[in-house]
Amino acid sequence: MKNLLKTGLSTCALAMLMTGCGTTAAQDEASMELATGQQELTAQCDPAETEEVIEHSCIHAESGPFQAVTAAALGTVPFVDVNLPHTAYNVTLPGSYGQYGGSVIFTAEESTEYAFLLSRYQGLRIFDGTTEVGLECRSYISASACGALKSIAIAPLEAGKDYRLEFRAFRSSDAQFTLLVEEAAHAHEHE
Repeated sequence: MKNLLKTGLSTCALAMLMTGCGTTAAQDEASMELATGQQELTAQCDPAETEEVIEHSCIHAESGPFQAVTAAALGTVPFVDVNLPHTAYNVTLPGSYGQYGGSVIFTAEESTEYAFLLSRYQGLRIFDGTTEVGLECRSYISASACGALKSIAIAPLEAGKDYRLEFRAFRSSDAQFTLLVEEAAHAHEHE
């Protein structure tokens, strides 16, 4: 009986150690399932309309330029902005009691649709003050289209307004991710 108890405890300890190391396919699948609830409430993006912005953003997600930012804790005023075009932001969410959440600011240069591309399945919420901005569409990005990015959301924004981009995560593996913001209809050429 003692041997069985020791074996059981050793197995449990090993399982706990293994779950804390890296991301498994099961964890990615769980993240995808969590994000599905958000996705079902928003229309799917038309692949013909997002192909160019995904292709362009993938280059930046893989090659940079990169900028590391730590989001402001939820409930506080965010001062960190993600306004630089063609920049892959490596966002870190602050954690508290096993949950992670934070926000950053994005100021729209033009009144147009913007694409928000993430290296995780869980999405984002966009606020204009205290009012949540409705997304035009949200979709997953296939690994064949871009291995570095997993989801895209498109929202219409007004020029000159500061928008709060809010993120949450329940696992530490989702608390660090890449974010790119690009004009959705922008001709992606560098000067």
